[in-house]
Amino acid sequence: MSEKLKQTEDTLRDLIETLRDGHQGFIELEKNLKDPEARQLFREQTLERAEFAAELENELHHFGVKDVKVASSTAGKVHRAWGELKARLGGGDHALLATAEKGEDEAKHAYEEALASEDFPLPLREILLRQQRHILAAHDRVKALRDRVAT
Repeated sequence: MSEKLKQTEDTLRDLIETLRDGHQGFIELEKNLKDPEARQLFREQTLERAEFAAELENELHHFGVKDVKVASSTAGKVHRAWGELKARLGGGDHALLATAEKGEDEAKHAYEEALASEDFPLPLREILLRQQRHILAAHDRVKALRDRVAT
């Protein structure tokens, strides 16, 4: 395997891990949210993150990678546990949305880093840029909900 292909594979695996962390985080946090608009957003994002991860896994298959199983990261598990703890301690929707926003910050950073660090082939770059736009928009929606719930 060429060094370039290995770097692309590693980068895509990292993004898939980030997407799976977000997927699991949205599932867990949605269970504890009271605000119906926030719950709906989290349900939508859960599906979107799963679709994005599957899309990147498919790209890995196109590159000839057979085993694309990627687990959630330890950091993601800790982040979700912190969100669950906040919910149990009565942090309410604002605390849960703040936790979600931190997770979205991590997703934004992962895409920024991936796109800045590597020159992907055009079809893959377009996929990543489209996914990044959706993640930026989701971050802004989570932040707006957090701010609305705080008032």
